[in-house]
Amino acid sequence: MAKLVYFAWVRERIGKAEEEIDIPAGVVTVRDLLNHLRTLGEEYEHALQYPEVIRVAIEQEHVDHSEALGNAREIGIFPPMTGG
Repeated sequence: MAKLVYFAWVRERIGKAEEEIDIPAGVVTVRDLLNHLRTLGEEYEHALQYPEVIRVAIEQEHVDHSEALGNAREIGIFPPMTGG
């Protein structure tokens, strides 16, 4: 079981700030997780339609999409950084 925490417009589009999910056995990397989440409904598909720009943190440390999830307890999902 992992806690997903959504930030900024990702949270607004999905319609919740956080949720607990069971990560399926075939979901191994951050990229796999983002692709899996897109299958959970229209709001997830809308929020994650461009997964390559989404930023992810495992246990509050930003990671690449190729990073293994391991036994992550908390995964943060962020829109891209903007501004200067």
